[in-house]
Amino acid sequence: MDRKSLFAVVFVLAVLFCAGSAFAQQGTPLPGNAIPQFVDPLPILSVQGGSIETVLATPAFIHMKEFRAQVLPSTFVPADTVNYDGSTWVWGYRPSTAPPPGSTDPAADTYLGPVFVVERDVPSDIYWVNDLGNTATSEVLFWKASVDQTLHWADPLAPTQAQANMCMEAIQTGLPPSPPCDQPYAGPVPAVVHLHGGEVPAQIDGSPDSWWTSDTIGTKYGHKYYTRSSAPANAARYRYPNMQEAAPIWFHDHTLGATRLNVYAGMAGAYIIYDNANPPAAGLGDVAGAATIIPLVIQDRMFDTNGQFYFPNIGINPEHPFWVPEFVGDAILVNGKTWPFLEVMPDLYRFLLLNGSNARAYTLSFKVQGKGNPQIWVISTDGGYLDLPVPVSQLTIMPGERYGVIVDFSGLKPGSTALLQNSARTPFPGGAPVQRSTTGRIMEFRVTNTPAAPAAPNTTFVPTASTPLRSTNIVRLAPNIVTPAQNPTGHTPIRRLTLNEVIGPGGPLEVLVNNTKWSGMSARSYNDFVPNTHNGVTTSFSELPLEGTTEVWEVINLTADAHPIHLHLVQFQLLSRQAFDVRRYTAVYDGSFPGGIFRPAFGPPLPYAPVVGGASDPTLCSAPGSVCGGNPPVTSYLGGAAQGPLPYENGWKDTVIMYPGQVTRIAVRWTPTDLAAGTDPATAAAAYPFDPSGAGIYNYVWHCHIIDHEDNEMMRPDMVQPNPAVGGRAYPASSY
Repeated sequence: MDRKSLFAVVFVLAVLFCAGSAFAQQGTPLPGNAIPQFVDPLPILSVQGGSIETVLATPAFIHMKEFRAQVLPSTFVPADTVNYDGSTWVWGYRPSTAPPPGSTDPAADTYLGPVFVVERDVPSDIYWVNDLGNTATSEVLFWKASVDQTLHWADPLAPTQAQANMCMEAIQTGLPPSPPCDQPYAGPVPAVVHLHGGEVPAQIDGSPDSWWTSDTIGTKYGHKYYTRSSAPANAARYRYPNMQEAAPIWFHDHTLGATRLNVYAGMAGAYIIYDNANPPAAGLGDVAGAATIIPLVIQDRMFDTNGQFYFPNIGINPEHPFWVPEFVGDAILVNGKTWPFLEVMPDLYRFLLLNGSNARAYTLSFKVQGKGNPQIWVISTDGGYLDLPVPVSQLTIMPGERYGVIVDFSGLKPGSTALLQNSARTPFPGGAPVQRSTTGRIMEFRVTNTPAAPAAPNTTFVPTASTPLRSTNIVRLAPNIVTPAQNPTGHTPIRRLTLNEVIGPGGPLEVLVNNTKWSGMSARSYNDFVPNTHNGVTTSFSELPLEGTTEVWEVINLTADAHPIHLHLVQFQLLSRQAFDVRRYTAVYDGSFPGGIFRPAFGPPLPYAPVVGGASDPTLCSAPGSVCGGNPPVTSYLGGAAQGPLPYENGWKDTVIMYPGQVTRIAVRWTPTDLAAGTDPATAAAAYPFDPSGAGIYNYVWHCHIIDHEDNEMMRPDMVQPNPAVGGRAYPASSY
């Protein structure tokens, strides 16, 4: 049986077993095909602060709260008709005026949001307050049943942070999990907010280790690494500089080892940066243009028969009793509503597509009932506007990715409907096909001359393939990249990295980037990682890029699936994808380890960095001509020509799809995106306005955005070396 078939069988067995398990504190799974579709309108995510013009004029207090939202269709009939009030228990981000836990918010059509609309170079000051309480008081049943303490995770009850991974270390001895490791977690809920796609200092990036709790247990052990003054004990005050190009970024929870659960419970929102000083085409870039955007946050979920979120929580390997490799739901939600509809006029609409699922990819297209076909125009990627609109008939988007689109419904007559459908297999791209009647459907658009809110049309920009989107074109990194063939000793530095899957008896045991665990600790004999100790925990770094420099990351996918790889702090550009002979390369790769046998979590098989003075020094990996990563060359095993990015991917990206059996090359420049091409990286001009080094304590990360993978080791910290040409930069600076 191949891996895909094995995964499907194990997943089904896990769901069935979960329903009657002593571990499971959830109800009976509800089949997705039992949920009515296209009953209720799409919730329109609210803008934080009231009128857009006054957003964030004063510090915003955003509370992480538990409440009830109207997630399932209004016609849904639960098994328990007495206790179901038409809502589902969720977590989300809410202003201080949100109702207290236990009450039903009459405006809670969705758990998602809010939407921040901010102006470039105008900082936003946000207090993130953890009001989530603990498992004893929570009504979110799946979370209470699914925290896996054998993962390296943010354990608030560990006597010290150094003991937080006690359960993980115990199972590495070969012993099965024992109490309390084999039990669901009971205690305060940890959380931390990451501004995904933000060019922000490491102190406020929302590192997975920077979590805190509502009862301040996290702060006792220093987990809440950084906060400005005046924040309550259960809060962190982050002041985002907002100095980057106009971009559709977002925010979500990023707690170590529990991101998949916190996000599944509902903790995500949008963050739109506009730029009046350097606006794109008329009708797009000013504050009024930002106001026309309708976010479409697409997620898959499962429910129990009482209308509550359900999460399969029986592990496929004994080492991890609750972790499953990829969550795959059988119901589709948009903006927190199951299979909604939206009324539109036969005109132009502007949407922000965001894949907020744990693991599911979506290949989106329209199926029209009636004459005509809506044209999709892609106008922006993760990090900002494209140079020109790109017409597409379908669009693939993996977790963490965003695309701004304009959809032209003008060819549809009133009374017709357009179904937004999905054809992506899961796991992507070679897994099980969608169910056409459930996971193959996203939402319905109903064409009418008298639509309900929002009023339409909602954009004045008319896209064509030759209509510029920007006043100045994207700064392109590729023209300044020097290949080894052009200059063997002075080429653009290369990091040759791998994506790895460690297989246990039941299937994937853990998933890794560059065969390295989050901590970087292993039995390596090369002395080639740089240790850093904070709060009694030592993390060994291998990625230490130099601010101002450009690197080519050459990522070799040795797994069976596609992975959306996300880098914090930077936006990057996709250079190419190229197939390689996996079998032949893997034989060479495995044979390069000490002893000639693949060693899981050992790190790369060879020394990571250039050897100077007898030591492999990863701080030298940004130097021209360097090749780092510790993996054998893949050149001899490449097949066919390298393929450039799809036209709609040809912009700034912070998350990109890396397919199995392919080498994906990205150009990463550790500077602001709109820095002029060819800027000397050794000068102060090639620097961030803040010190990105995190004072040698705080760090960024890079990881897979399949958050089930991220929670089980497919993530590594990176620490940016500050540009030596820049003088002292204290953080926080007065302007922040």
